Amino acid sequence: MEKVTIWTRQDIRSLEGLKANGVYRVKRQYIEEQYGDIAEHYIKLYRWFTETASKIVPKPDGVYFPIWCSISYENMLRPTENTVCYELEVDKSQVIYFDGSKWDFVLNHRYLPKDENDDREYLEDMKRKGFKDIDIYSFIEGKYSYLYPLEKKRIMDSWVRIFEIDNWNIFTVQANIWEIRPEMIKNILYYEK
Repeated sequence: MEKVTIWTRQDIRSLEGLKANGVYRVKRQYIEEQYGDIAEHYIKLYRWFTETASKIVPKPDGVYFPIWCSISYENMLRPTENTVCYELEVDKSQVIYFDGSKWDFVLNHRYLPKDENDDREYLEDMKRKGFKDIDIYSFIEGKYSYLYPLEKKRIMDSWVRIFEIDNWNIFTVQANIWEIRPEMIKNILYYEK
């Protein structure tokens, strides 16, 4: 099997989990600690990602959230206080690649167009239906979320395009895996003051 090297920054407590359990998986608690008051926003979107990505690379039982990774040392998140960065060697077949710039559409509850023409057609369709620019952010959560289920579905169905990588580069392409096991770890980078 072909192996790839990827990097991920995780809470330093992940080391204890690896030692005690022989595996590290992201827990809801970690997301809540990281994002505080807006954690629920991320949790809902991570659940969508997990459900969709598990159709590409099946997830092990007991995994509820993905582990975000970088495909390059140059663009990886560096260790900060109370974190470590894992350099991992992973079977390529176990990596879920996606376009991180497209993930912003998901985070903002936006329709993810196929191209500029599709974007223009979508915005024109919204105007024809009487929606203002600000309204297009309100179909997933907000004042229109229950009134327009077809628009909500249209937007959420478009999100799968994050897995369509138009331009493979170290700046926008990101990777996810489901878990970290000790045998995957090539190196651990620690925070230095």
